[in-house]
Amino acid sequence: MSECKREMRLDDTAEMMSSPDYKERFRAEYYQIVIRYRKLKAMLDKWDQDMLDFEPTCPRSTYNMQVKAMTDYIAVLEARAVMESVKL
Repeated sequence: MSECKREMRLDDTAEMMSSPDYKERFRAEYYQIVIRYRKLKAMLDKWDQDMLDFEPTCPRSTYNMQVKAMTDYIAVLEARAVMESVKL
């Protein structure tokens, strides 16, 4: 039976951010944006299901713009990773 791997958290990337190896810092940057994107997306999914336990401060359109910017940024990092031979 295979061991379940827990989902990466932001604090898992802290040491990577101060690495002298730019590829390691690149991976940390990528993981951080993906982690933040997933958390925001999960919040928006709960909002859509009327399951939030708080009242969002910003209008939904602002969060939608943020999700779009994050997905664009993730795509740019993934393209760079291919070009720079960085394994994500």
